[in-house]
Amino acid sequence: MRKLLTGRTGQIGIPCVLMRGGTSKGPFFHADDLPSDRKVLERVLLAAMGSPDTRQINGIGGADTLTSKIAIISKSTRADAEIDYLFAQCSVDQPMVDFSPNCGNMLAAVGPYAIETGLVPVQGPTTRVRIHNVNTGAVITATIQTPDGAVNYEGDASIHGVPSTSAPVYLEFSNIVGGKTGKLFPTGKPMDVIDGIEATCIDVAMPMVLMKASDFGITGYESKPELDANKDLIARFEQIRLKAGRLMGMGDVSASVVPKVGLLSAPRMPGGTITSRYFVPWNCHAAHAVTGALCLGSAIMLPGTVAGQVCERPAGPFADITIEHPTGSMGVAIETTGQGEAMTIKGGSFLRTARLLFAGEVFVPASAFGDTRMDQAA
Repeated sequence: MRKLLTGRTGQIGIPCVLMRGGTSKGPFFHADDLPSDRKVLERVLLAAMGSPDTRQINGIGGADTLTSKIAIISKSTRADAEIDYLFAQCSVDQPMVDFSPNCGNMLAAVGPYAIETGLVPVQGPTTRVRIHNVNTGAVITATIQTPDGAVNYEGDASIHGVPSTSAPVYLEFSNIVGGKTGKLFPTGKPMDVIDGIEATCIDVAMPMVLMKASDFGITGYESKPELDANKDLIARFEQIRLKAGRLMGMGDVSASVVPKVGLLSAPRMPGGTITSRYFVPWNCHAAHAVTGALCLGSAIMLPGTVAGQVCERPAGPFADITIEHPTGSMGVAIETTGQGEAMTIKGGSFLRTARLLFAGEVFVPASAFGDTRMDQAA
């Protein structure tokens, strides 16, 4: 085999696996291969992804919010999980890495990564991996196909936003209420009025501010390019998001990607439950975040929310909900417990897919590490 690299100066190689998880893509790292100091870690991740730059030309980022995501994996010390998963959202055009949200799409690849790298042994034809999301405290159980002692990526499962089919990855979420704020409804009620707009501030898997699209003079069926180009719309709901962040006890969220914003409207297709345009938060998601779908699905199941004004609330404690988004739809199953004002969310589940893309090293300028590893660059 040809030797590709004969030597280098000024760069440090970090073991890295590039994977697609759901409708997102990004590098997966073992925590032991990265600096523990958070400021140094941020510099290293920005350098690896090539941010800030709209093309991310000097790194491995894909120049899009959905392809500028990072997963940091390690063995868990918790009794209820095998893996710790720290998610990082790397800004494309700003020198910012946000560790506050979770990403349920990238989560779909965490189990396969853990098996591929020997962190979790194969259990049989299927392998269940309990994943502790460090960002939110939630524990998610991923079920992965592992016939013949290895991860299977080929299958007939399809999800909107990803071409072709793959093997299914089933994700079951628990402990998802109040991961960031400690409360289901952080403001104390299912609906608030902020700047004259009715809004539901809710924290299930992902803190969100849910509002009706019609209150902003749009249908809610617009495409991502149309919405991204509507700067007045984004500026208007950003002011509401900032005020909502304070009401939710999150302080100044101007430099944070949470809470997210969901603009809601009635479904258009047979079998659809609701239409959502999910903002991340300064542009529209090309499809829909898994965690955002859990949050929206929960709002649909709970009385008194904005979501209940634009769609019919399913009866019973368990419901399959179909969320229409810019590139199709997404299904989520939500389970509740309790009645009336005491009703809360017990859990939720999804089907996603994942794919292994590349394994090797990503090279980062030694200067990103500061003085601590300069001697390793030669």
